[in-house]
Amino acid sequence: MISLEDYVQLFDEHGGTDVAYLRNHWQRFRTTKAIFEQDRSATAGKKVLDVGAHWLHQALPFAIDGYSVTAADLSDTMNATNVVSTASAHNIRLISYDDLASATAFSVFPDDSFDVIVFGEILEHITFNPVALWREMYRLLSEGGRIVVTTPNYYAATRRRLRESRVWTGGGAGVTVDEILTTPTHGHHWKEYSRREVERYFNLLSPDFVIHRSLYVEDEPATHALSTQRLSAWIRKTIPPLRSRLHVEIDLPKKKSGIVVGPRW
Repeated sequence: MISLEDYVQLFDEHGGTDVAYLRNHWQRFRTTKAIFEQDRSATAGKKVLDVGAHWLHQALPFAIDGYSVTAADLSDTMNATNVVSTASAHNIRLISYDDLASATAFSVFPDDSFDVIVFGEILEHITFNPVALWREMYRLLSEGGRIVVTTPNYYAATRRRLRESRVWTGGGAGVTVDEILTTPTHGHHWKEYSRREVERYFNLLSPDFVIHRSLYVEDEPATHALSTQRLSAWIRKTIPPLRSRLHVEIDLPKKKSGIVVGPRW
């Protein structure tokens, strides 16, 4: 696997990237791909769709290793000069969307276009009813394909401690009012999930979806200056349900029933 510094250099050659974000999430990108590839044979399909690809930090390792990658995100990101240049250099196709709720941007692809769909740290940002989106993802995923989802763990030790302190002091829970009003973003972490919730999410969507694996993952190394931070990292490493992130892979062995759940008003 390429080193972080060499990876940063690949982006620097095309106008740079958000290096601070990349450094902070580098281990997540590595771990996500490594877990996914643990039981993928050499002949497995390699057409990847990365939804919410942002600056291509997760997409690029797949492209470097020979996957055919399509990266999708908001127009502001996909049209950025550095993103376009990086994608062109590594044969990554870019797709822009402004309304992920209806997912019309993906209509350019025929059925069964992808073997793998990556949803890296996107689930927690979705603020709309996602059924239409998943109906489109189901259409695009080939039989025998796999969805890879990573998302923050609601029960993570660090978040749980912060959440409880706010609740007991009258500060409520979820996204703070300050964050809602002052942070420029297309979507805060409106909903963080437990592992059981993510599994039920896909079980409700379709009986065709089969949970392949469901893991608690800790990307953050236990190297902190403060003893309290070291203790928190040790707890997360020792007790899996308190780890920072969920990694869930969902298979689609056969297309029979389609998406069976829908919004009811």
